[in-house]
Amino acid sequence: MAAVKKLTGITWNHTRGLLPLIATAQRFGEMYPDIEITWEKRSLQAFADFPIERLAEKFDLIIIDHPFAGHAATHPTLLPLDEYLPANYLADQAANSVGVSHPSYNFGGHQWALAVDAATPVSAYRPDLLARYEAAVPETWEDLLGLARRGLVAVPAIPIDSLMNFYMLCLALGEEPFLDSEQVVSHAVGAAALEALRELVSLCDPACLRRNPIATYEALVDGDSLVYSTFAYGYSNYARPDYTANTLRFAGLVKFNGQPLRSTLGGTGLAISNRCENVEEAVAYTRFVGSSECQRGMYFTSGGQPGHRGAWLDQTVNRASNNFFLDTLPTLDQAYLRPRYPGYIKFQDHAGPVVHRYLIEGGNPEITLAGINALYRESVEK
Repeated sequence: MAAVKKLTGITWNHTRGLLPLIATAQRFGEMYPDIEITWEKRSLQAFADFPIERLAEKFDLIIIDHPFAGHAATHPTLLPLDEYLPANYLADQAANSVGVSHPSYNFGGHQWALAVDAATPVSAYRPDLLARYEAAVPETWEDLLGLARRGLVAVPAIPIDSLMNFYMLCLALGEEPFLDSEQVVSHAVGAAALEALRELVSLCDPACLRRNPIATYEALVDGDSLVYSTFAYGYSNYARPDYTANTLRFAGLVKFNGQPLRSTLGGTGLAISNRCENVEEAVAYTRFVGSSECQRGMYFTSGGQPGHRGAWLDQTVNRASNNFFLDTLPTLDQAYLRPRYPGYIKFQDHAGPVVHRYLIEGGNPEITLAGINALYRESVEK
């Protein structure tokens, strides 16, 4: 009897991040009894912050955030999947990308992960509470502020989410971040974006400053005072009637200056450590998880949020999720792609707290922006 070949993986601690990988690993092991895959989990914050090279020393399979692609391209950390997966398979992945999810993991001429999960900040609401409070789903930024003044809005505003929303508002004000080598955005646009974000957050419960998207959705489904959440990375789990007693309905974003807001792309990718000893088996499993059949089948039914467009368009998938995927797909398709240059993660780690501190303390937004721009210049220095 052949020796069992073992693979270990690390993902993030939520139903969406963990259970579909456990399910697919179990099924893959049933199909190939000589392969055993074990998944471990870490917190959502650790997912965003922990150095990928340290994970690659311990794990064969790693769920990553796409800004890590730049680091992977300049450090021997991950396997370039384009050298291991068939060209026609990768072409299908590219053709069925949700927004720019698939190309977000392509940097320096190589594909560093498969987009097995897709997400961006969207809106969500409790239909039952909208009726109770005689409120309507906001259509414009002004509508949103009005609903927030009634104490009915939640927005995730921990440092990382606040930074992502800052990017979103810069775009709404007509300027794409990071196009200049000296500053993230101009002083006029950056200051206006910070002020707009602080105005909204100041109208919400201060608890928002301590909530990530998961905590935001839990607050929405568990109580009866919050009606609407905005700019939270979408979680289709909360749209499923078997997941929570109070099912949420998801939608796109409000209009700002006459155009729907463009939020900042998230999602996760499945990568393989360059220290993996059982590469053939790891590649086969990765190919299995990213396939259209798995994505719209087992990956979704076990709690995942697929990255393959075929799943987002699937009628069965949408019926099971209160139409989450079709209702939010336009927002995904328009989502903004963060930078992926090698020093970006360092910038993101330090700039988020700067924005967060401004939301709490206020003060001169131009001073806050100057701090953000200084961090940016430091992060791109050779």
